[in-house]
Amino acid sequence: MLTTLNTAYTDTRAGDLAWALGRAALPALAVLDLEVGDGRGLRAQVELRLLGASHQVLVDAGPGHCSETVACLPGSQAPLPYGVARRIGAWDYEFGARIESLSRRSFAARAQELLALVTDHPRGLAGTFPGDPNAFTAMLVQCEEGSVRWRTWHAYPQEGRLVTTRTRVSAAAATA
Repeated sequence: MLTTLNTAYTDTRAGDLAWALGRAALPALAVLDLEVGDGRGLRAQVELRLLGASHQVLVDAGPGHCSETVACLPGSQAPLPYGVARRIGAWDYEFGARIESLSRRSFAARAQELLALVTDHPRGLAGTFPGDPNAFTAMLVQCEEGSVRWRTWHAYPQEGRLVTTRTRVSAAAATA
C-alpha cells in the first residue's frame, strides 16, 4: 500500500534517527493492520505505523508483545544502533541497521525500486513525503519459521542516504 504523507519531514537527516523498544503507540499518519502466520501455528497481529518522524511496528502474538520505534525522537541522543539482540519477555529480538550513501542517480533508481516492491506487496506499507518522489519511509513484514520479520527503508534524497533496518522476533528458547 502506498500513501502520501501530508506532513513535512520531522527527521531530515539519516543521522537523526534513534531506536527504541517498548514505546506505546505514537500518533501515526498511516497504519496497516495485518494478521500474519507461518503456516506452522505462529499467528501474530502486526501494526505497521508510519510516523511523521519515521516508523513504528507493534507485534502481538502468543509469545507476547513487542514494540519497535525508529524515528527522530524528542530528547533522544542515542544514535541508531547497527545491531541489537535482546530478550523481550517471551521474545528473542534481533535488530540491524545500515546506512548507505548513494549517488543522486543511483539513489533515485533504488528509491523507485523499493517503492515498487513495497507498494505491490500485500504486507507492505510505504509513505512518500511531499516535494520529492524519492523521500519516503517503507515497511514490509513476513512471518515464517516461527518468527515475525520486517524490513524498513528510510530515504533521505537531500543527503543521498538510505537507511535500511531488519528485525526478527521469535519465541525465546527455553532455558534449562
